[in-house]
Amino acid sequence: MTRLILLVVILISTTTINAQNDETAKVKAAIDTFFEGFHKGDTLLMKSVMYGNFTTQTAFKNKEGQDVLRTDDASKLIAAIAKRPATDKWDERLKDYIIKVDGNMANAWTPYEFWFNGNFSHCGVNSFQLFHDNGKWKIIYLIDTRQRSGCNEQKE
Repeated sequence: MTRLILLVVILISTTTINAQNDETAKVKAAIDTFFEGFHKGDTLLMKSVMYGNFTTQTAFKNKEGQDVLRTDDASKLIAAIAKRPATDKWDERLKDYIIKVDGNMANAWTPYEFWFNGNFSHCGVNSFQLFHDNGKWKIIYLIDTRQRSGCNEQKE
């Protein structure tokens, strides 16, 4: 009887872990799709993993060293991508994915470096909030940090 209970516990644990890993992979795929569109200038591809016109924010220090929080909506990001000259290359290099999933909500923490036309511009962290919308993970909120120094430090 003890062996049967132990077997059932192991089976349930393994199934839960595999389901969690599967959802984590799907969240990562949504973020990868977003950045594939970002890099290609394909706003339709980006929108395929976005949940409407959500809030975006950027946290940074201005030239005077004061903390600033800039708030916009995703339509401004989409417009910037759509208007970007074909000669401009925006290359956001994600360094890691730290993904947490609970039911139909997920968070992804992605440290990055941003390169403009092959030159380093800045680094920081993206924090994505996602919602599981009837079978697809969709981005519902995005905040990032930006700085030019401290880029090789671990951002956890």
